[in-house]
Amino acid sequence: ILATLHRQTMFAEYELMAHEAVERGEPLTTDFLRKTYRSLLELYFGPEMHFEETSDLEGLRIPHFYNAFYVYKYATGISASLALAKRVTTGGEKEREDYFKFLKSGGSRYPIESLRVAGVDMESTQPVQAALDTFADIVGQLENLL
Repeated sequence: ILATLHRQTMFAEYELMAHEAVERGEPLTTDFLRKTYRSLLELYFGPEMHFEETSDLEGLRIPHFYNAFYVYKYATGISASLALAKRVTTGGEKEREDYFKFLKSGGSRYPIESLRVAGVDMESTQPVQAALDTFADIVGQLENLL
């Protein structure tokens, strides 16, 4: 969940900030890209995390950015998957039937419509919030173990 939900969301925000700078007519200098990436590292990982002086160079080597605006799909994908899994494992017969309808639909609908058939509404904040809550629960369990 850390890499798929947390990091990919940070990458998507970094990509958005770079595109917004270009739209404002600002050049994408190494200084701008490093400062922007470092600010996101600090925001997403918090003040307790120590970063090396060169940690902000990571944003310059991520191959995901060769194709614009797709990294968000990792976060939405795991959010949808966790929501589907929870519905199937904690629900009843209807939830399982909805899931089978989803599978049987194959690629006949847009993904957002297929997920709706399965009972997951990706146009609401609920699936993403539930994924973030799951991540927080896992972090809490880890803290208890330490």
